[in-house]
Amino acid sequence: MQCQWCEEESARISQSTVYWELPDGTRAIEITETPTITCDICGMLYQEESLIDELEDHLMLINTKTLPKCMTYQALMAEPKLLKRNYFRF
Repeated sequence: MQCQWCEEESARISQSTVYWELPDGTRAIEITETPTITCDICGMLYQEESLIDELEDHLMLINTKTLPKCMTYQALMAEPKLLKRNYFRF
């Protein structure tokens, strides 16, 4: 897999902990076991754009008031949606 930062072919899929600000801006949560691209050459850890979009859309569709301070990526994505889709994305 090619690293988006250094373009070397040493990137691999892993998991990491990320911190994400909730859409209402009231707080951030810790999301563990988040799918991550890791490059051993340049040391970058990053999430693919599609995962970022999926995560941000999901946060717009769930009740974020009840989220704990820390949860796994899978648990977050399993939170029930209040809306069928993000009507705010253009």
